[in-house]
Amino acid sequence: MRLKSLLALLGPFIALLVVYGLFGARNPAMFTEDVLLNILAQTVIVGTAAIGMTLIIISGGIDLSVGSMIALCGVIAATLVTKGIDPPLVFLTTIGFGGLCGLLNGGLSTGLKLLPFIVTLGTMQVFRGAGKVATNGTPVNLPFDVTAYKPWMGGAGIPWGVWLMVALAVFFTLVLRYTRFGRHVFAVGSNEQTATLCGVNVTRTKLFVYIIGGALAGLSAVMNMAKSSQGDPTTAGGWELDIIAAVVIGGASLSGGVGTVLGTLIGALLMTTIRTGCVLNGIPTPWTEIITGAIIVVAVIIDRLRNRKA
Repeated sequence: MRLKSLLALLGPFIALLVVYGLFGARNPAMFTEDVLLNILAQTVIVGTAAIGMTLIIISGGIDLSVGSMIALCGVIAATLVTKGIDPPLVFLTTIGFGGLCGLLNGGLSTGLKLLPFIVTLGTMQVFRGAGKVATNGTPVNLPFDVTAYKPWMGGAGIPWGVWLMVALAVFFTLVLRYTRFGRHVFAVGSNEQTATLCGVNVTRTKLFVYIIGGALAGLSAVMNMAKSSQGDPTTAGGWELDIIAAVVIGGASLSGGVGTVLGTLIGALLMTTIRTGCVLNGIPTPWTEIITGAIIVVAVIIDRLRNRKA
């Protein structure tokens, strides 16, 4: 089983190296320290939210509202900053609100036995609209440069946000591999009926998974607010696709029961590397979107073929 997991990680990692090498061959600036740090910093926001999405997808769920959730939580965080709230309280409040959004998604899906795809498609519009209503559709700008909210400054030359993302990845890897909750997540994603017969509380497991996903989306929102120095209700549009794609590229199955946090981070790095490489090589934005969309389709095809083989 471990060998199978290693081979599943090896494919995305090789793809990352190949893509990075190809872009670097066309523009050596890809190999500079500044570009590498920029890739890492850009990966932090999507990568952190993708860790939560990994648990959701492993459990057999999906969350299309994560991009809108990041935008709404970012608005809340920026509003709290403008009111002079202490940074620790801003972090905790925003993460907690993200958790409540996740609880709403999980509660509707499990309590009413609705498809997560439909539920989160609806809450995606609700969260986005709520952010626009709260701000009249305008960004909430931070009144000053608050260094306490700069998670990518410092840390032995590596952004603090990267260290935080790595710490979260290690933590949730251990949770999935060595805890009862982690085993329950895989069991629910593999077969809900079998998991129920084995005594797993499916409803509680799914609720916890969606709460964790929402909380990590809230953390991503704080980082995004710090990076842009504002809370914008229109930001993070389409990020749910990047986040889900990172999880699938990393080896997770949309059918549930399969996935790793490390694979997800590799997938997130691959998505960021492609976007950065396209910019440095002067590839127009429309072509970048085509390339990104093609990668998502290929990842889904590979997932389908992998499931058929299994």
